[in-house]
Parts: sequence; structure tokens; C-alpha cells
Amino acid sequence: MRFAPDTEEALVFVVALCNTEAEASRSGTDELGTVDQLAELLARYPFTGRIDHDEQELRDVHRTRALLRHVWTLDRDDAVEAVNKMLRDAKAVPYLVRHDSLDWHIHATEPTTPLAERLKVESALAFIDVIRMNEMDRLRICAADDCTGLLLDLSRNGLKRFCSVRCGNRMNMIAFRERRASE
Repeated sequence: MRFAPDTEEALVFVVALCNTEAEASRSGTDELGTVDQLAELLARYPFTGRIDHDEQELRDVHRTRALLRHVWTLDRDDAVEAVNKMLRDAKAVPYLVRHDSLDWHIHATEPTTPLAERLKVESALAFIDVIRMNEMDRLRICAADDCTGLLLDLSRNGLKRFCSVRCGNRMNMIAFRERRASE
């Protein structure tokens, strides 16, 4: 499955952001608990525009993280309502922009808009493409028994089940042991 590059980047970021929650993180702790941890995440997924590096921004990003995780799990029709609300609330007005090393892509907020709001809008724009292409089934929760990590299935056949190789290996080992025990 191929989405537009900016759509794919936004969806990959949503996965990374949401998988910092304690229930979904590899460490079992909130990996976005401090302003410094937010800065580290943003260094891996650079965002242009305003970044305040303060506690209020971190709290706003936490609320955005919860909202995006919720939208990820919705069916197509419910996702439409949620995405439209995110765009309405932000008074988003899409426009084309080219900056840094990026070719033309869509922004819908001003660079001075707070980070959490820009994250919501960029994610909403990505969700629009997923919804329009009727590919909501590409947005999943990990199939591992003890994992709630999000996964984005960009594979051709759409059969990806686990958020990481680690979860896949763990579940395969459990299945192997169960087969062996029953023999």
C-alpha cells in the first residue's frame, strides 16, 4: 500500500507518538513523560514551526496523543466525524508549501500555531487520505496478546499483524511452544 509521502510520514509519526504511552511502549512506562523526551521524539520526526519546549505543550501533546490513538481505532464512518471535528476545531485551511528539503506538500495551519494543534491537523490530513482510499484496515492495534501498540500496515498484501519484530517473534515462540507441548 502506498500513500502520498507526507501522508505516510504523518501516519508513521502517529504510530511513534501513540506508542510512547505506557501501555504500548517497550519500556512499560510513559516514554513521553518529560519535555526532554518530547524534544527527543521531535528530533527523530522533525516538525517545522513553533515548538515551545514547556510543560503546557507537553500536556497538550498528551491530549493529542490520546485523541489520535482513539481515531486510529475507529471505523471509517466514525473516523470521518472525528477528523472533520479536528479540522473544524483548528479552523484548518489547507495550502501547498515547499520548505527545507521537502517538495510541495499540504499544511493547514500556520507555523506559529501551537505544536499539539499542528500535530492534530497534520494527522487529520493523513487520515483523510486513508479514509478516501478506504484503507482504515491498514491502521491496526498489535495482535500480540500483551501489546496495545499501534501499527501501520504498508505491506502489499496487508497482512502485517505485529507492531514490531519483537512482538512477532514473541508470539511465534509462544505458538511454537504450545504446538510442541501438545505433541
